[in-house]
Amino acid sequence: MATVADVLSIKGNKVVCAMPEMSVREAAKIMHQNHIGSVIVTENERVVGVFTERDVLNRVVAADKDPSKTLVRDVMTSPVACGTPDTSLGECRTVMTRNRIRHLPIVEHGRLVGIISSGDLMAREVREQQATIHYLHEYIHGRV
Repeated sequence: MATVADVLSIKGNKVVCAMPEMSVREAAKIMHQNHIGSVIVTENERVVGVFTERDVLNRVVAADKDPSKTLVRDVMTSPVACGTPDTSLGECRTVMTRNRIRHLPIVEHGRLVGIISSGDLMAREVREQQATIHYLHEYIHGRV
């Protein structure tokens, strides 16, 4: 059974993070510069929250808060569902679906070591299905 470690071995371990004491404006700039919709909020490599575009919209803009004066810690989503390198991809899919999230931080011994997305899971499923189709085609029609 495929695990998170299998995905991270291909994808890598880069995670864009923010600190809880940053202003919302600073965190939004980081997301903009990296073309992403969320950042993992960490303290000493430990996940303490996630800050998303939805948090900006619902907890800052709609609440008439000043993004320069509002701290990430005050508007981030916490606690955060996390996985480990040994977590199966099926378990990840279940957690992501149940919690209606698209990104799952991966921790090992309490420290952030990567992140996987619903897109990562979908891409792996597509590759596996394409391989199955290829093998079935060869089985039915013979090797070309």
